[in-house]
Amino acid sequence: MEPCSRVRVARCQMLATSLFVLLLGSAMAATATLSYFGPHFAVISPVSADRTTYEALQYWAFSAGIALAALLTLGAVLSAAATVRGAGGLMAAAFLSFALVFCALVQVAFWRVHSPTQVEDAVLDAYDQAYERAVRSASQSGRQELVAIQDTFRCCGKSSPLGLLGDSEADLCQGEEAARQDCLQGIQSFLRVHGNIVSTLIGLGLAFTVYAMLLSSFIWFTIRSGRYSVSQ
Repeated sequence: MEPCSRVRVARCQMLATSLFVLLLGSAMAATATLSYFGPHFAVISPVSADRTTYEALQYWAFSAGIALAALLTLGAVLSAAATVRGAGGLMAAAFLSFALVFCALVQVAFWRVHSPTQVEDAVLDAYDQAYERAVRSASQSGRQELVAIQDTFRCCGKSSPLGLLGDSEADLCQGEEAARQDCLQGIQSFLRVHGNIVSTLIGLGLAFTVYAMLLSSFIWFTIRSGRYSVSQ
């Protein structure tokens, strides 16, 4: 393939990659917003045993997701503009944005591998605390917190290891609520689906950023060497 043909192919691939990166950034921003403002996570925060730690983890996840989405969007816009205009400075800035995202995603992926159940354990501990408070306390506030969690996750109660429930525990799930799934299983299922989405976004982010860095470095080199022509 001749040099001009390689440059044209790289330009088309860079524009397509920029579009996919822009969509990926939007998906990351939506996931981060859901993790912070979504009802399934917001209802757990008030009843968490270690509320400060849980809120800090939730805020960290939201901030990291928004920051990564912003960098991906910036990189996509800069790379597309640099490809159309043939601007080496813009392409270098796009490469830097992709490199920062790649480094951050590596750290997030390492955290996911090193602590895969940290969020799940925190949410399940919060539900256990709310459940015990509702069973052992006669106050309505404890039951209201538990009902709010169960209505959000569409579950009710948790199975007893011996298969026997006390009167207070049996009163928590009556009528249609008794047909709902066990809350421990329901919460785990929801968090695992959410975790799989996050892992998928991380994997796609790593793949796209590596490919975008390769393309941007090649196009930058062709611009610097004078082989890049916008009119081609």
